[in-house]
Amino acid sequence: MSIKNWLRAGVIGLLAAIVLAGAALPVAAQGDAADFEVEEFPVPAGAHPHDVAPAPDGTVWYTAQHQGALGTLDPQTGETRQIPLGPGSAPHGVIVGPDGAAWVTDGGQNAIVRVDPETEEVTVYPLPADRGPANLNTAAFDGDGVLWFTGQNGIYGRLDPETGVMDVFDAPRGRGPYGITATPDGDIYYASLAGSYVGQVDTATGDVTELDPPTPNQGSRRVWSDSEGRIWVSEWNAGNVSMVDPASEEWQTWALPGGGPQPYAVYVDDEDIVWLSDFGANALVRFDPADEAFTVIPLPSAGAQVRQLLGRPGEVWGAESGTDKLVVVRPVEG
Repeated sequence: MSIKNWLRAGVIGLLAAIVLAGAALPVAAQGDAADFEVEEFPVPAGAHPHDVAPAPDGTVWYTAQHQGALGTLDPQTGETRQIPLGPGSAPHGVIVGPDGAAWVTDGGQNAIVRVDPETEEVTVYPLPADRGPANLNTAAFDGDGVLWFTGQNGIYGRLDPETGVMDVFDAPRGRGPYGITATPDGDIYYASLAGSYVGQVDTATGDVTELDPPTPNQGSRRVWSDSEGRIWVSEWNAGNVSMVDPASEEWQTWALPGGGPQPYAVYVDDEDIVWLSDFGANALVRFDPADEAFTVIPLPSAGAQVRQLLGRPGEVWGAESGTDKLVVVRPVEG
């Protein structure tokens, strides 16, 4: 064996040993950013778009957090419209529900808000009166059509859209619940930024099992499920992306490339490719679990601060809270 091949084999063996030990990779395989195109769309100045949700009809919802509104973008024309959500509104998260409506976590109104896509009727579901401001964050629907949501001030909860009944639970480690996701089987998991854990929710009882990533104080910010029900986590403090398989409770962790990464959002697309937004690199980062390769896709605008990612086949959308823009990444055709 040549010295070059001997060294290469040694490095590969070392990396494999590190991965099996659950540690973050010190180096990463790299993809080519030229394989992707990036397009930005301006929204009204001062909107501070926080989260984004592409709808099945081709439009894109976004939360105009600083203007108390839910916005919609037509990517074909670039036209935007904003729907006021109510007095004191400060919407954070938005998703498209099974009913086709936009469902919003509104920290300003301390409420869950539904917006009908046809009539634009706004329905407000306040948290119970005995609950103080929850700093509501994000939401996801379970397999029974119940909406689960998080609040950074130490709560998680559920809303039954059929009855309007809402239950709010105290998080096991207090402050921190942030991102939330549903698996293909309809199970619910949330991330606790301040608590540095992933919460596995029993949707029948509301009880939570705490799952701890291998890196202490990593700052689990957002979570997303892949098609196999494995949970992917963006680790804000540690600069990692990690994954836990609930069936085995085994973790794997990878360090994002570059100096000082700060992964905020995480999203797994329809091909089980993992996407993250990296504040440190002002980029979107694509991670292919099959070959453990990262692709860093720089954002055109400085200080973009993409806080949420969502997508549909062939598109990954983000909300640039720092620039009042929405952004989409697509593979280059041909």
